[in-house]
This record gives sequence, structure tokens and C-alpha cells, in this order.
Amino acid sequence: LAAIALLAALGSAVADTAAYRLGSGDKIRVQVFGHEDLGGEFSVDGSGNISLPMVRSLKAEGLTVSELEDAIEAKLKPEYLLNPRVSVEVLNYRPFYIHGEVNQPGEYPYADGMTVIKAVALAGGYTYRARQSKVRITSVGNKSGARDADPATPVLPGDVIEVPERYF
Repeated sequence: LAAIALLAALGSAVADTAAYRLGSGDKIRVQVFGHEDLGGEFSVDGSGNISLPMVRSLKAEGLTVSELEDAIEAKLKPEYLLNPRVSVEVLNYRPFYIHGEVNQPGEYPYADGMTVIKAVALAGGYTYRARQSKVRITSVGNKSGARDADPATPVLPGDVIEVPERYF
């Protein structure tokens, strides 16, 4: 039963990254088929934009990869190319953060399929004072604030994980 729950959590983590919304700090690769000079590797800057040849500045923050492909095609289509085909790939996701009762709190690089237990392992494990049953996650786009998490809860880029101290 625990294995089924873990597989379900991993499946939802994969689904979450498919609907992943770009944000400041993400690094992407853009390819315009047949026009290698228009593509390359770009970072989403602090204001949420990317700067592409001919297109100049384009808002990427809050868009999915598919939506960004469509936006780049729309910018290229009327003036520069008749039928542009654009591919966007996320090379490096923005990091996640973990603090509280872990041995090495801080910023860590995101990887596909990241869960709370994997994040804790990256941070050197729980300290002896950790209250493992009350871990909380705050997501960048979540307006409702922190939510409770268990070890199989998916972690997304930009998330902040808090491991509180236990009292007894």
C-alpha cells in the first residue's frame, strides 16, 4: 500500500512538471528549426523576461513551455518567418529552499521527481530535534500559504520547505 502511494506521488510530480510555469532563475534552450541563429540558451531574468535575437524581450514568467513556444512563434510569424517551428526545453529549473531542523539548510538545485524526503536527504537529513510529522511547503504561485507535507509530497522549483523543531 505504501508503494502504491509513493508511485501516485511520483506520478503527480511528473504531471506537475509538465504544467510547470517558468520563473526567474530558470534556464531554457530555444530552437527555431531551420534557423539556428535565432535559438540558443537563455535565462529568465529577475523581471521574468527572456531576450531572444530578433524578438528582443519577451515575458516568460508564468508561462508553460508550450505557451512560451506559441508566444515565440507568434512574435516571429508576422515579420520574420512564414511558418516558424519553435521548441523550448528547460535546462535548469530554479532552486528550491529548505530550512529549519535539517543538517544543511539552504538552496538546492531542483531535479525532476523531487519529493520532500529527497529534499531532506539533499540537506543532510533531519536533525535530532526535527518534528518530521509537521513539515510544511510554501509554493511560489500558491496564494493560500504553506501546506502540510508528508515524505512523498512533490516539491516544485521555487518551493520553500520548513522542518520545524519538536518540543518535548
